[in-house]
Amino acid sequence: MTFFADHFSGHARDYARYRPDYPQALFEFLTSLAPERARAWDCATGSGQAALGLAGQFESVVATDASLYQISSAAPHRRVRYAVATGEEAPLGDGSVALVAAAQALHWFDRARFWEEARRVLVPGGVVAVWSYHGFHISPEIEAIVDRFYNDIVGPYWPPERAIVERGYGALEFPFERVKPPPLRMEKIWDLPAVIGYLRTWSATQRYEAALRRDPLALIREELRAAWGPPRRHRTFRWDLDLLVGRRS
Repeated sequence: MTFFADHFSGHARDYARYRPDYPQALFEFLTSLAPERARAWDCATGSGQAALGLAGQFESVVATDASLYQISSAAPHRRVRYAVATGEEAPLGDGSVALVAAAQALHWFDRARFWEEARRVLVPGGVVAVWSYHGFHISPEIEAIVDRFYNDIVGPYWPPERAIVERGYGALEFPFERVKPPPLRMEKIWDLPAVIGYLRTWSATQRYEAALRRDPLALIREELRAAWGPPRRHRTFRWDLDLLVGRRS
């Protein structure tokens, strides 16, 4: 199997628990573009967040990830078949899916090979959709603390591919007929322990811990608690989705 940079297997269970879900409107929009609803491929599924959303729209979903640990932590669904595979080598026949999706993952791929593989497995007129998100909106005080954590504390430990997410996918090469998506947002209602869990899933947090043998969250935990209030208080987080969509001719 093609080599891949594995930044998430060590925290696969936390990834499944603390990553935000994608909005229903996203999957409805993508389904409206697809030429049929027989099968979709969710590439680099992680713990299955996008696969579950697609399963509500398609008769079957093949959800792949290069990490066995991620696949083992993925949420089961009767319409989803999980498999270990990279984004460049799908266990799918030619012209066998109506939609190829990659959520928060394109920046890890060999994009030229992934585009080729997507074209191979898509039916004529099939849809490719890749999306990402970063940062979040909640309150200026909490955002300032997390921004400092992101940039100043774990900033040097972000893999270089992260810069693609920060710049946005819109400027990337995209060998498909582009479709303009509507503006879409993700929302999640979390208490403080859940937010700490989310920050711990970041690849930069994990790389900091591995390199320095200490927890970077200890540097902001008290400050974050003071800004948050009662730890079990729930707050609404919002992320803007950066969505790139196209059709195979």
